[in-house]
Amino acid sequence: MSKKSVLVTGASSGLGLAAALLLARSGFQVFAAARNIHDLPEVPGLVPVVLDVSCQASVAAAFEQIAQATGGQPLWALVNNAGICVPSPLELLGAEELRRQLDTNVIGQLIVTQAALPHLRRSHGRVINVTSGLGSIAVPYLGAYSIAQFAKMAFTDALRRELEHSGVSVSVVQPGAIHTPIWGKFRATGQQLLAQAQPQARAIYGASFQAFLAQSEALAKEAVTTADDFAEVILQVLTTAQPQSHYCVGDDAGEFVAMARSLSTPELDALFSAQMPGAQAFAEAGATA
Repeated sequence: MSKKSVLVTGASSGLGLAAALLLARSGFQVFAAARNIHDLPEVPGLVPVVLDVSCQASVAAAFEQIAQATGGQPLWALVNNAGICVPSPLELLGAEELRRQLDTNVIGQLIVTQAALPHLRRSHGRVINVTSGLGSIAVPYLGAYSIAQFAKMAFTDALRRELEHSGVSVSVVQPGAIHTPIWGKFRATGQQLLAQAQPQARAIYGASFQAFLAQSEALAKEAVTTADDFAEVILQVLTTAQPQSHYCVGDDAGEFVAMARSLSTPELDALFSAQMPGAQAFAEAGATA
């Protein structure tokens, strides 16, 4: 096999699919991995792979398929893109929802990377971890997602330093707001969690959380950055001679990174204060407890 091979997780739709398609059209052999691959388009160079990143057995089976398809040649690059987003005030977030998010966004990334590294060391390949602007600033009502993104940033930094002399490069790509199918589930998921909350907590967070869900969805629909912009950055990381450690996709992602570095904690807190429940909401809920 003469083509360089790339595994892209979370490739059934959105950012992952856009990246997988562009890489295939650019001459890579792309293993487009997802739990559901039935709707993947038939494109030369694109190989569908069933993969649940949170399942060790699924990861092992996927790498067996990749080894057979490449004739034993080592994988050259891994794009850790799989992820989910569960919006919720932390007080309303169930432990199982947090575990599900961390299993997919963080632990799954570790499992897949561990399986890929023996191959990547042989090929002197590349790792790309996809996070978001929320890997720089923790946004209220996206606490679980922010926790996962901060963890992925730490994972990337630690991995890059551990592999410095291995010949394997490690980069993080932070996209900002991009309108993808994930937003179709975003608002519905948040509303479902709110409906299941205890009356007191619902009284505190209901109005501001509903406004947050609507505003977030509206901002995503208005986003000027596209999935194709994201795909172009992934292609850049995989074709440049010397990959950088960090890339931002979209002005908003870059602004988040800059604000995280330049603003104090009180200044960052003030950015979100007006959008959160006021003292009266907490007082009224306490009076009815």
